[in-house]
Amino acid sequence: PLTKNEVDVLFEIIRELKNKGTTIIYISHRLDEIFEIADRVTVLRDGTYIDTKLVKDTNVKELIKKMVGREVIQKEDYPSYRKEEIILSLRNLVGNGLSDINLDLYKGEILGLFGLVGSGRTELARLIFGVDKKTDGNILINDELVYIKSTSDAMKKGIAMIPEDRKVDGCFIDKHISWNITISFLKNISRLNIVNKLKETEYYTSFVQKLSIKAASPNQLVGNLSGGNQQKVVIAKSLIRNSKVIIFDEPTRGIDVGARQEIYELIRELAKNGCSILAISSDMEELIHISNRIMVMSEGRLTGELQKSEFNRERILELASQIKGVN
Repeated sequence: PLTKNEVDVLFEIIRELKNKGTTIIYISHRLDEIFEIADRVTVLRDGTYIDTKLVKDTNVKELIKKMVGREVIQKEDYPSYRKEEIILSLRNLVGNGLSDINLDLYKGEILGLFGLVGSGRTELARLIFGVDKKTDGNILINDELVYIKSTSDAMKKGIAMIPEDRKVDGCFIDKHISWNITISFLKNISRLNIVNKLKETEYYTSFVQKLSIKAASPNQLVGNLSGGNQQKVVIAKSLIRNSKVIIFDEPTRGIDVGARQEIYELIRELAKNGCSILAISSDMEELIHISNRIMVMSEGRLTGELQKSEFNRERILELASQIKGVN
């Protein structure tokens, strides 16, 4: 992706070309760019023409509705979780640049974790999932002390992680879809080290329908899917193990607006069915949209917690900008 300064330079070049009479077709799913640079906007969905509008005569909400094909569900429309059963607890957790981390994640809750670059948010996810090891503190699942020294330990305890870089850490892009979905579940669909292809295909069919994965066949390579559908394959790989806690690290990075809304609705549906979600993102608006609670990190420590009724952009940024030893 281009930096903000690089985007500004690009837009200046586009404006110069326009002033010289050049016609520009600018293709993007970033609506802020469309409203900054375009005169007219045309919406396509699934290869079909939907509508054309003058930019001055439309707004973000209208365009998203046309791109998605339905009204975007606002956070107020989603049911709240019950603050009763604690599924995951971190107590005085230290390690991987983190200091004295304490938090509780409830059954059916979507807990947002916000932080700026270098805040330690991804480091916390890696520590919980066993990618990195803690040096002190405790992790509890259902009030039971657990020892997580590897990702295998984490998965056995019902923890799954959807990593920030799905192409590198989340899936095998040179393997087919059904292989990716069942790779962490092989012992359940294999006998004498031979995979039961019928069962593999059954799981593929089930998750394609359940998650609305757009794919040609079980043998389609994951690398040939769109970003949104790749993310759904990674999610399916977690769901097949009936995970009770799912960590989403940057859940919609590199995904277009329509697929983004589908991921949000999927996360909400998982929580509604009792799964506990830790959603980690550098996109504040994303967390405000999907979370029941938001916790904020800065310099490897938690600096604040906000309930849904307290969500405030200025306050979140203030907490994310706190420096150790400075009030």
